[in-house]
Amino acid sequence: MGCIERVFQSWEAALSRTTTRTPEDLKAHVAPAAIRSGTTSHGSILQAIAEKTEQMDLRADFDAVAEDRYARIVASGKTISWTEMRGYLEERLASKAAKRPAAHKLAR
Repeated sequence: MGCIERVFQSWEAALSRTTTRTPEDLKAHVAPAAIRSGTTSHGSILQAIAEKTEQMDLRADFDAVAEDRYARIVASGKTISWTEMRGYLEERLASKAAKRPAAHKLAR
């Protein structure tokens, strides 16, 4: 028994039961996929829920970082154009001496 299966079994023992109504075509699709991956339909569904939740958490973190960075740009009024930054990064990738671009007032 793999690590994921043990985790799901411990979750199952510790958590309350939830009933979901699953369309027949989805159930028919999940069952063979679960067998191919060496798990049960139930385990496969739990794994999908866990993966989707993790994905949503990562997206929320990404959005929070983006909002914070944008707020700092708005507060300072300064930014670096993509053309300047791209040139700088390309020079760095080519192992050339590159002068870091300076931030300029945001054009309105």
